[in-house]
Amino acid sequence: MKYLYRLYQLLVVLPIALVLTILMVAAVVLGCMLGNGHYWGYAPGHWWSRAILKLFLIPVKVEGQAQLEKEQSYVFVANHQGAFDIFLIYGYLNRNFKWMMKYQLRNIPLVGYACEKSHQIFVDKRGPKKIKASYDAARNTLKDGISLTVFPEGARTFTGHMGIFRRGAFALADELQLPVVPLTINGSFNIMPRMRDWHFANWHPLTLTIHQPIYPVGRGDENVSASLHQAYDSVMSALVPEYQGYVENPDQ
Repeated sequence: MKYLYRLYQLLVVLPIALVLTILMVAAVVLGCMLGNGHYWGYAPGHWWSRAILKLFLIPVKVEGQAQLEKEQSYVFVANHQGAFDIFLIYGYLNRNFKWMMKYQLRNIPLVGYACEKSHQIFVDKRGPKKIKASYDAARNTLKDGISLTVFPEGARTFTGHMGIFRRGAFALADELQLPVVPLTINGSFNIMPRMRDWHFANWHPLTLTIHQPIYPVGRGDENVSASLHQAYDSVMSALVPEYQGYVENPDQ
């Protein structure tokens, strides 16, 4: 069965996914050029991700969706198990959101342009003025139900276990006084861990668990630290037993 699934990926998934990806990128770039970057920066990626997972015949289960308020902006923080995390969140979180990304990505031809026009959040830590500018840009974007999604580990796991969470997303949530929503991803590491990038995917179900929002209590380091630790514990609590417990990630 494994080899039949690999043959299916080679003959069916690969050519269709390539065409869908080209169409998705073109839709984002052209749509953002015409205007309404909030819509075009999300909708093509949302439907592309759902199509990719359906092509791979991956079943998806989402838990906790009802806990989110329709017009509320959130900072979503998720564990980073593998390449399929992107498809799962983009396709099945069902919230218009922006990605937090390094400012250097703005310089990548075409990709940087599309990210800027679609109002993705670039983080620039080269001094207080740059940090303030990043926060101001986020403040103007993350409102009226537009949210942010971050992988606070900063890199995909090598083991399926979680590493540490960095403070950046929680500091931004504190600055903007937005609730943090932990997300637990299960299954992505089993499908394609980072050690097998560009290899055949393994068939495995995906689960996205949406935890209860963590609303800010005060402002400053104490609130940042409290929300970080509460989010970490929430994400960890829903991991399958196989990947429970902290394991150091070498490239964090």
